[in-house]
Amino acid sequence: MKNIGIISTRISGTDGVSHEIEKWAAALEKLGYNCFYCAGEIDRPSKLARIIEAAHFRHPDIEAINWGVFGRSARTEQTTRLIHSMTAHLRQELSRFIRDFGIECVIAENSLSIPMNIPLGIALTELIAETGIPTVAHHHDFAWERDRFIVNAAGDYIQMSFPAVLPSVRHVVINSLAQTSLSHRRGVPSVVVPNTFDFGNPPAAGPEGVVAGLRKEAGVGEGEHFILQPTRVVPRKCIERSIDLVSQIEGANRKLVISHPSGDEGDEYQRKLVEYAEMRGVRLVSINNIVAPGRAPSRERPYTIGDVYRAADLVTYPSAYEGFGNAFLEAVYYGKPLMMNRYPVFISDIEPLGFDLCLIDGFITGATVREARKMLGDEAVRKRMADRNYETARRHFSFERLEELLAGVMADVRRLSPA
Repeated sequence: MKNIGIISTRISGTDGVSHEIEKWAAALEKLGYNCFYCAGEIDRPSKLARIIEAAHFRHPDIEAINWGVFGRSARTEQTTRLIHSMTAHLRQELSRFIRDFGIECVIAENSLSIPMNIPLGIALTELIAETGIPTVAHHHDFAWERDRFIVNAAGDYIQMSFPAVLPSVRHVVINSLAQTSLSHRRGVPSVVVPNTFDFGNPPAAGPEGVVAGLRKEAGVGEGEHFILQPTRVVPRKCIERSIDLVSQIEGANRKLVISHPSGDEGDEYQRKLVEYAEMRGVRLVSINNIVAPGRAPSRERPYTIGDVYRAADLVTYPSAYEGFGNAFLEAVYYGKPLMMNRYPVFISDIEPLGFDLCLIDGFITGATVREARKMLGDEAVRKRMADRNYETARRHFSFERLEELLAGVMADVRRLSPA
């Protein structure tokens, strides 16, 4: 078994799933595998990729299906027919991808987890059931973890494919709470492989002048604090908590810098956030248009996400829920102090490891503000926190640890391969 087909809705940009696909592929290639990609949008080399437009959750027909099933208790016959026709089309395209690239193992990246593209999940499930191809279902989040999927008219399809429970499928989750819920709801075991980062190689200093240039582009003046919210603008990120903090930090000049765009959940939250920021006297500064979606900058987007972290003085991460926490790992990697909410996965899988952080329980208090001021005002405190956090993360969330875990997963999957 050498050729692995990674299948998702989108493998491009700065979202968490795309980041983890990049890390998994690098680890798998070090273990001797060849990785190929199939999705509705892909930013990998074309010779390794097959774009199927209907696999994207933003495809017009997929959006029509989602509109017809979510938030409803019954679906129309027209919606059902559209699901069937799109499933048939995707089945054909996925079969062609597997044949053309000689795929011997499939890694379903969230495409058998959350029903953002129902026909893709059904097509994958049927293909796996009929061929018995060894499959790793890598789950970042489930339908039952998202409020917008709870009321739906597609329970038959969701039960069938999200996730698919089949003999040749092995399940991988990113936290212990997901492992427990998957076992309880579907009766299947899984392996926990947490999100990781390259803690074996500390970050190099960025090109001279880049940090100063980025701070200037973000409107952060000389002597001001650069407070960074390194997430998409979606409700579960609870960015209003960051606004509350910034409004009370002298030296931040009432600016909160946001590095990512709004996500796949509409723009209503962004509009409400702007209104709330105005009420609190805080200006939201979006730099998404100058930050490259991948590692390499371009003429139009001359800065990387690494440059953004290097420029920051304090990172805010007040999410109500995260599958794991890529932004947490990135901030630790770049040695930045963090204000974080104690979301459930943090409490279960991260907090017991002993990181040194400014923590909140759902809201900003006077103690939060005092601690943030102390971190911003005392370089020795920041250095001590950064060193401790980096070493803790290196032990638990390094690429070396990822390789160990994936070696075990693939050893199990190889046993599923036909002789």
